[in-house]
Amino acid sequence: MAYTCQNCGASAEDSKSLCKPASEESGEKFCGAPPSQVCNGKLGAMKYTCDACGSVSADAERLCSPSEIR
Repeated sequence: MAYTCQNCGASAEDSKSLCKPASEESGEKFCGAPPSQVCNGKLGAMKYTCDACGSVSADAERLCSPSEIR
């Protein structure tokens, strides 16, 4: 079973590697969670940032105003 972090949207097979795991993807936006709240070892997987608030996510659809991190 895959888990998704409710803070940053990172996903992992092991819930212990996420700071706030959920067993189902909720489709929620991750805006409001700063990069400092990204789970250990998952910051490299973050490919998008929100232009409105600076939050990061691995999936653009989880941010309100996404831009690809270059």
